[in-house]
Amino acid sequence: MKRYRNLGGDSGIVAYEDGEDFIRVQFSDGSIYRYTYTIPGPNDVEYMKQLAEKGQGLNSFISRVIRKRYAAKER
Repeated sequence: MKRYRNLGGDSGIVAYEDGEDFIRVQFSDGSIYRYTYTIPGPNDVEYMKQLAEKGQGLNSFISRVIRKRYAAKER
């Protein structure tokens, strides 16, 4: 996983991994969630990848828009 840059300084996200049709996000409590083209969908996943690469806004987007729409809780 890649370290999330957390440019805002207050994110609950510590790392992420992106693939062709998914993004996995690790939160500060150790939990890891997988978001896919199936759930929540390709547009949301691609936007999440952009935010992850930028290092800002991903946690806010997940909590405001995505909420509980994840494909799997891995840990």
